[in-house]
Amino acid sequence: MAKGYWIAHGTDNDAEAYKAYQAANAEPLAAFGGKFLVRGGSQTIAEGDARPRTVIIEFETYQAALDCYHSEQYQAAKALREGIASSDLVIVEGYEG
Repeated sequence: MAKGYWIAHGTDNDAEAYKAYQAANAEPLAAFGGKFLVRGGSQTIAEGDARPRTVIIEFETYQAALDCYHSEQYQAAKALREGIASSDLVIVEGYEG
């Protein structure tokens, strides 16, 4: 079964307030088996446009990635991010080639 991934590009407008979102999302991510592969860090935009922060989270299955996002716990955490950060998020199924 293919893994699932959250790929997010974000702009953090209030670093201190963003910490509350990070703390709140830890529980649902752990509950659904989310593992950070990329969490900010240096990046080079080789083509096109991107936001300043990139995050990639791996889940054991695509369904787990979807379920985590739609869970009440994550939606409550996400509400803390609203108004302090902008984000583009794609939930994608991994390639098993």
